[in-house]
Amino acid sequence: MRKIILWMSVSLDGFIEGPEREIDWHVVDDELHQHANDEARAMGGFLHGRVMYELMEASWSTVDDDPANAGPVAEFGGIWRDKPKYVYSRTLERVGPNATIVREVVPEEVAALKAAPGGDLCLGGAGIAAAFLRHDLVDAYRIYVHPVRIGRGKPLFPPVDGGPVPLRLEGTRTFGNGVVLLRYGRP
Repeated sequence: MRKIILWMSVSLDGFIEGPEREIDWHVVDDELHQHANDEARAMGGFLHGRVMYELMEASWSTVDDDPANAGPVAEFGGIWRDKPKYVYSRTLERVGPNATIVREVVPEEVAALKAAPGGDLCLGGAGIAAAFLRHDLVDAYRIYVHPVRIGRGKPLFPPVDGGPVPLRLEGTRTFGNGVVLLRYGRP
């Protein structure tokens, strides 16, 4: 059965974006980008909320049209375009190629997605991640901690009731640019 993997970048102080939704503090070089490409290539699809989908669509759907974008950057554009995308939104009327609009996070529908053939599913975006976490639908975490404190912004994990959720460390990796990958799974 496929897993739902929450895959996000976070500042050392726990934010996924600054107060104006800025992510220009991400520390991404060719090594980290190539790693992301290799991980994304193995995924069976992407689960995004509207905001994350629109950001990704704007950034990656035509990235390789610009000759200045070579190597891992251009490669990721092709990977992202080719993978199925499930866009959770109550307001979007249309999405691009290989994308399907889903109106609500329904645990039974997510279970059917997980039971389908293919690779694991990558969950990205704070709002949709919060909804999946509320329904206890996240199986694993790939958290990329960037070597920067931004002071304020949107936290990766919203406050929740219910107490601690135990996780099992599955691995770590330190990149040359100071980013540290933390891989956790459910026990």
